[in-house]
Amino acid sequence: MQKVVGIKIGKFPKTYFFSDGNLKLAAGDKVVVSTAQGEAIGTVTFETREIDEKKMGEPIEKIVRIASNRDLALEKELETKSADAIKIVKKHVKNLGLDMKIVSCNYAFDESKVFIEFTAEERVDFRELLKVLATELKTRIELRQIGQRDEVKCKGGIGPCGEICCCTRFLNDFEHVTVKMAKNQGLSLSPTKISGLCGRLMCCLGYENAAYEEVLSRMPRINSTVRCPSGNGTVVYNDLLKERVSVKIAQNDENFSIVEYDLKDIKFNKNKE
Repeated sequence: MQKVVGIKIGKFPKTYFFSDGNLKLAAGDKVVVSTAQGEAIGTVTFETREIDEKKMGEPIEKIVRIASNRDLALEKELETKSADAIKIVKKHVKNLGLDMKIVSCNYAFDESKVFIEFTAEERVDFRELLKVLATELKTRIELRQIGQRDEVKCKGGIGPCGEICCCTRFLNDFEHVTVKMAKNQGLSLSPTKISGLCGRLMCCLGYENAAYEEVLSRMPRINSTVRCPSGNGTVVYNDLLKERVSVKIAQNDENFSIVEYDLKDIKFNKNKE
């Protein structure tokens, strides 16, 4: 077993495991950690707990130190410096006529490098941009192209539900979402109804999909024939949440009625239907 703490780096919701280094930490404490991009300020999300090393996968890094007042002051300085740098980057992108959208610009904690993220429809030749930026910012530049979902995760925003986007608030990773999930829930398949700010299918479509699939497996199909207390009829609607079925009962060649039944009150051949 290994003692680890959960650390959130930057404004993103994902929590990473770090060895506690025998430090006494509480949730909310600021610490300096080592990452693939160098040192960074992180926030403790959960206190020390033991986890089986076999489940950890790759070896984890130790926390470098508890963040000092100097570290926190430097973090604020770099936020201001990064805000100024992104204006410079956007100016040169416009001047060079590059078809790319700058999403974020952040200095490494030791100020040895600037990380710039952008979106673009196609591959972009940014060699000239690198030269100009390296001269003006006087540091190494790392440009990285990201997707539309990552852009919204970085910038944030208000989703169609009125809440801050899930990817910004709590989602660690993007799940695979399909149109079938929207069909399972009986939602309109209009792109404007099932798409998020990123233009892709909303992540929340997958949250309850397993529950809907389970209910659907027990419901009769639309237009299938079922037996109910009023006789044989044709299914016209399934209320998945209430588990009720609306059945069209023919009274004669011209007249019919729609009757709603609990799922348990109707019978149908599940194998065929």
